[in-house]
Amino acid sequence: MALKRPSLGNMSSVDLEDEECTDVQLALADCLWTTARDGAVRLRMEETGIAAEPPITTLQLFQRTVQLCGNKPALATKRGGQWETTTYLQYYQQCRAAAKSFLLLGLEPFHGVGILGFNSAEWFIADIGAIMAGGLAVGIYATSSPEACQYVAANCEANVLVVENHQQLVKILEIEDQLPHLKAIVQYHDELNEERAGLYTWKDFMELGTGVPDSKLDNIIASRKANQCCTLIYTSGTTGRPKGVMLSHDNITWVTKAFGESLNLTDNEVTVSYLPLSHVAAQILDIWIPICFGGTTYFANPDALKGTLVSTLQEVRPTTFFGVPRVWEKIQEKMKDMGSKSSFIKQKISSWAKKIGLGANYNRMNGCGRCLVGCMIRIHQPQEDGAGEICYWGRHVFMGYLNMPEMTMEALDEEGWLHSGDLGKLDQDGFLYVTGRIKELVITAGGENVPPVPIEDALKEELPIISNAMLVGDQRKFLSMLLTLKCTVDVDTGEPQDDLTAEAIQFCQQLGSSATRVSEVIGTKDPAIYEVIQEAMDRVNQKALSNAQKVQKWAILGKDFSIAGGELGPTLKLKRPVVLSMYEKVIDGFYVS
Repeated sequence: MALKRPSLGNMSSVDLEDEECTDVQLALADCLWTTARDGAVRLRMEETGIAAEPPITTLQLFQRTVQLCGNKPALATKRGGQWETTTYLQYYQQCRAAAKSFLLLGLEPFHGVGILGFNSAEWFIADIGAIMAGGLAVGIYATSSPEACQYVAANCEANVLVVENHQQLVKILEIEDQLPHLKAIVQYHDELNEERAGLYTWKDFMELGTGVPDSKLDNIIASRKANQCCTLIYTSGTTGRPKGVMLSHDNITWVTKAFGESLNLTDNEVTVSYLPLSHVAAQILDIWIPICFGGTTYFANPDALKGTLVSTLQEVRPTTFFGVPRVWEKIQEKMKDMGSKSSFIKQKISSWAKKIGLGANYNRMNGCGRCLVGCMIRIHQPQEDGAGEICYWGRHVFMGYLNMPEMTMEALDEEGWLHSGDLGKLDQDGFLYVTGRIKELVITAGGENVPPVPIEDALKEELPIISNAMLVGDQRKFLSMLLTLKCTVDVDTGEPQDDLTAEAIQFCQQLGSSATRVSEVIGTKDPAIYEVIQEAMDRVNQKALSNAQKVQKWAILGKDFSIAGGELGPTLKLKRPVVLSMYEKVIDGFYVS
């Protein structure tokens, strides 16, 4: 798909003469999957529609946007209280500079560049620079332990690791002797606390490759194929060793285009980057959709999930915003907290405004929840209620798990359908309802499969004082539930405190309780609180599909779940095996005769 190059003032300052977005050649491949780092796959293309779109690499996508939007702001970072922007042309040039430096440091084809830190322009540049240099971009969760970092870096055979600061650097220095492929470490924020061979500041790193010829980099960029791997996304490892999910260039570029067009995105899109970039959703929405449509990405503060995200959103006013369920719950809690302190008139106006906004957004979302155009969904082995495992087919399906053929074949069946592990059902209009995970199913001693999420969500909807609810009872005679109350959080450490939130305190007061701390509620088994929880549990149980799905016992835990405590993952997803281990005695207590 050759594009005409528009006249963009300083476009001549970047070498694009040999990098036109021409039709890409695909690497030879007969199979729909591979586990080899330098392997290629047969693309799941269709004869018509968006699934028939010609494949392009991520680098061709970037080049196209530079040609069309070179002087537009691509990235925005707040420094000294002011937003500083980077244009698409500057962004592209910096990625090329990083790529040259990676080459000088000895990055080998299809070897990893691990990136460990909070979202920033440097994170993006390292990611794309690694792909330009022929390597594999590999995000590592900033909350990872040294052991977890070692596993990912060794698995992808990382030649270079890019870390945010000294705190992250210490993790790598602790395990670098266990990384035989590692050649260099780059720290992108703050000054180095020590000087040593193979350790670079971001400034020094970006200047390293100035002597690498443009032609060498251009040849590598031109050699990349759309059906080869460019990025590894590692699973969280909550149910076993993390797996390196291999994503091809086409996986990224096709999904970006299809998703963006389904939402009618334009070149005026503004987004805020705050969720871990090790997660594929954050990479697509923060890095690649803006590149595809010429939008602007603003970087939130590192303490975004500790309370500053709301102020950033108010200032930036993004046109699109993505949040995991827990993030939306936190925003809702903050709104309720502020609303409870407002006057009667303000509360009335706020309620009216929220009702209007809700209706408008329902209208905008009309049609969401159906299969993405160009993709297919089917329900594997549906039960009587129509629920079963959700399976996917399309150009969004991954290449395979790096060096894990057995695990890959467990995920992909003989026809190439991806078995997601998610439970769900389709209604008569084609809308998909996701009800849980197969591995999260609680299987009672009587053999009944119980999806925990709907029951947990139903209770939280009944009780605004509940922060987290976790159903337990696997291989037990009946179901029980662990509950936590909404409490304040230490903004520096992320640790949950004993003090209840203002919303929770107001809830207690409405019941006639004077409790202001979690310990007070538990210590006295506050009759008002315990009674209202039991009443809510009874209402949830009345809606149960069978007696086996009713919750018979419950307990309030002494502190809320958190990332710092280990109960929640980087995206605030509940780590069920961790919670089961941490509260084993409490759970066993439910089943003492």
